[in-house]
Amino acid sequence: MAHDVHIIGGGLAGSEAAWQLARRGFKVRLSEMRGTGERSPAHQGDGLAELVCSNSFRSDDDANNAVGLLHHEMRACDSLIMACAAVAQVPAGSALAVDRDVFSAEVERSLTALPSLEIVRERIDTLPADGLTIVATGPLTAASLAQSIGAATGADSLAFFDAIAPIVYRDSIDMQVCWMASRWDKGETKDYINCPMDKDQYLSFHAGLMAGEKSEFKEWEKDTPYFQGCMPIEVMAERGLDTLRFGPMKPVGLDNPHWATPEYPKGRWPYAVVQLRQDNKLGTLWNMVGFQTKLKHGAQKELFRTIPGLESAEFARLGGLHRNTFINSPVLLDRQLRMNTAPHIRFAGQITGCEGYVESAAIGLMTGLMAASELAGRDWLAPPRTTAMGALLAHVTGDAEADSFQPMNVNFGLFPPLPDIKKKQRKLAYTERAKADLAQWLPGQAA
Repeated sequence: MAHDVHIIGGGLAGSEAAWQLARRGFKVRLSEMRGTGERSPAHQGDGLAELVCSNSFRSDDDANNAVGLLHHEMRACDSLIMACAAVAQVPAGSALAVDRDVFSAEVERSLTALPSLEIVRERIDTLPADGLTIVATGPLTAASLAQSIGAATGADSLAFFDAIAPIVYRDSIDMQVCWMASRWDKGETKDYINCPMDKDQYLSFHAGLMAGEKSEFKEWEKDTPYFQGCMPIEVMAERGLDTLRFGPMKPVGLDNPHWATPEYPKGRWPYAVVQLRQDNKLGTLWNMVGFQTKLKHGAQKELFRTIPGLESAEFARLGGLHRNTFINSPVLLDRQLRMNTAPHIRFAGQITGCEGYVESAAIGLMTGLMAASELAGRDWLAPPRTTAMGALLAHVTGDAEADSFQPMNVNFGLFPPLPDIKKKQRKLAYTERAKADLAQWLPGQAA
């Protein structure tokens, strides 16, 4: 069918943009390369909105957490991604985590049901010369299209490395050594599997991590930086002997019941802890939290099986490393994510320089609303900068310094400050202000 908007890329951002447009009756062509026999280095299947790294959308606390506030705002805008996450949710304490297969299937089912949406399995090699277009090809854009984008922008894309954490089969974890608990056992949930280490075990693990054989970079990759929010565990370990104990292996608030004594009936804190979080609804797969890695697969198996409780671990997926690309959006895009030199083309998702599943989907949601308003002949007003969506959009489209632009998760540092509010009350104040401002913006701009 003829289309009003062509969306290139069926990840989280592209799927969300397609949903926002097609549910309003606009005709959408959604092009996705996977399903043609080609995949990116990180994808495992052909489903839309496949999650290739963690299965967590992070905190769902919308009163004291910026990403939780973003969840709230997206739900208020009838987000497809948030609705499908609710269907696919698995236990993860206060975080929103999903069964990745159920989630992808639900996204595809929802989009396929829209009569004005056509999903086409095809590779797009060049930017369209005309017609409303949303490029949402993500951080793993195919080389041919990336070259076309580079030629159109007249500037080199920036790039960084993103690392993937291993996934372990639940029945291969020794629960005589490990135990279920959330940090400080907040509430009634005990959503994480905890693998305890004493000091000698930790020191041995750290040494093995430093000595393990790593993936080598190609010549053109050597100057590519890591994104701070997804740092490989061995890169963190290089920063100091105790860095991991204050990061992903922090033992605080995790009393080991297997070490209980008359003096410490609830157990005692280990020297370090490896945590695993449920990865699917069946509870058969668990991912190693914060264990993104560029260790070679053989080295991973050997080292990770020295972790207490994982001596017989079987891995559904080992960790990996892939190169992400993103454009210098503050220079190349206007406030509605359109190319300055080709305003019929918008960009959405991680390729714009946001970071994270939810942030990527939020940018996709907003590009869908922008395009819908343009097609309807209405002016679109961006969400107030006091909201999570508005703050994220402002970062991508101009608030950030162009010569030092880097991927960014949503955080309260992007929000207009509230210096007169006491620090302990500031997060709640940010969220209350955002919710009030969103409620005023919503009827006219996301209806």
